[in-house]
Amino acid sequence: MPSDSPGFLVTVATAPAALGFRSNARAVLGLGLPLVGSHMAQFSLHVTDTIMLGWYGVIDLAAGALGATMFFAFFTLGAGYANAVMPLVATAAAGGEEDEVRRATRMGMWLSIGYAVLVLPFFLYAAPILSVLGQEAEVSAIGGAYLAIVGFGLAPALLVMVLKSYLAALGRTQVVLWVTVSAVFVNAALNWVFIFGNLGAPEMGARGAALASVFVQLFTLAVMLAYAVWLPALRRYTLLVRFWRADWPALWRVNALGLPIGLAMLAETGLFAASAVMMGWLGPNPLAAHAIALEITAMFFMIHMGLSNAATVLVGRARGRRDIVGLRAAARASIVISMAVAVTTMLIYFTLGELMVGAFLAPDDPKRAVIVPLGVTLLWVAAIFQLADGGQAMAMGLLRGIQDTKLPMVIAAVSYWLVGIPVSYALAFVLGYEGVGLWLGLVVGLAVAAVALMIRFWRAVGTG
Repeated sequence: MPSDSPGFLVTVATAPAALGFRSNARAVLGLGLPLVGSHMAQFSLHVTDTIMLGWYGVIDLAAGALGATMFFAFFTLGAGYANAVMPLVATAAAGGEEDEVRRATRMGMWLSIGYAVLVLPFFLYAAPILSVLGQEAEVSAIGGAYLAIVGFGLAPALLVMVLKSYLAALGRTQVVLWVTVSAVFVNAALNWVFIFGNLGAPEMGARGAALASVFVQLFTLAVMLAYAVWLPALRRYTLLVRFWRADWPALWRVNALGLPIGLAMLAETGLFAASAVMMGWLGPNPLAAHAIALEITAMFFMIHMGLSNAATVLVGRARGRRDIVGLRAAARASIVISMAVAVTTMLIYFTLGELMVGAFLAPDDPKRAVIVPLGVTLLWVAAIFQLADGGQAMAMGLLRGIQDTKLPMVIAAVSYWLVGIPVSYALAFVLGYEGVGLWLGLVVGLAVAAVALMIRFWRAVGTG
């Protein structure tokens, strides 16, 4: 049945009985908490970069944050293929189609590698692009050097995402968590060496953080791939056997599902990337405060991402079993848990904002007195959009589970770029609210997306 038709699931057979809310909540948390931990550990790599670059210097912090934002704009587009692998594998495994598990995963890896090669030139010539975007000369130079190095880590980073999706869809979330946690410690150690020039290494600042990131991605890929290939319980999928052979039907299926996911994710990431560029027009201090506040909010957003991934897998499995009642029940439990997390996060932002922002700057940094209050104010604004941000993330995860990605891509693009960006610009620069106005525009864009995507999902599956 075509996944672009609302209501396409209401005709599938129902299971004899659906699990109650508590059972579904346990299923969401059992699958989701390790994924939450994995996402938070993954993002801790970049929080570590931000903190250590903040200790090194504000200019390198601003340049590294800007470069990281640009990197993730490309990363999220390519990660669409990994996100497509998750529901495809979950549905195929639930339906007993082992060949489809292997085919979807393998072609997800192919597409990830091809995409990384295709966009590499942007990273190699990023410095003049940043300059054209209106960044200060020193920030452009350092940010461009950062991107020229970190671009070589894109392919292994995307392959890691595919393997994580493959393992998560098969219920192997614990290894995903522990491998990612170990990478955090490796990253911190390498940052200490390359950023500050310890153990005889040259002092590289932001470039050192980029080099450490590349090594960490290679390390994570090696461990994850070894587990996926050699674990006895997973050997039957023969993931790398004749890996070089093309499987064009499977490749087009993954691309058809993954490209809209990637574009929708890019629309959201691009919203924040554009906000970083616009914040840079206000100067290095507002950009540094924006970078810190964004790191904090993105870390908490990883909780929603993990829960969203769990929803994708559970809904995908229900789809594979043709269990519409179970699908709806799993969706409701996922949404309730996500909203509870959003409310808790709001309270944390309002009460611990100064403590969290201050942790990103050295105690004796002369610009601390300016940056910390700016960052705290932005966190208060971020508290307002927690329900919207969590809602749109969960809706996206649910829609991916039913393999409905084309219209959600359009909804995301319109919400973020035709609503969010213009409102941000108007509030920040036309009405003069500067950074606060810019972030309020983000609230509007995310809220529109959350409402529209939730309506799309429930129209597709019904509310019975």
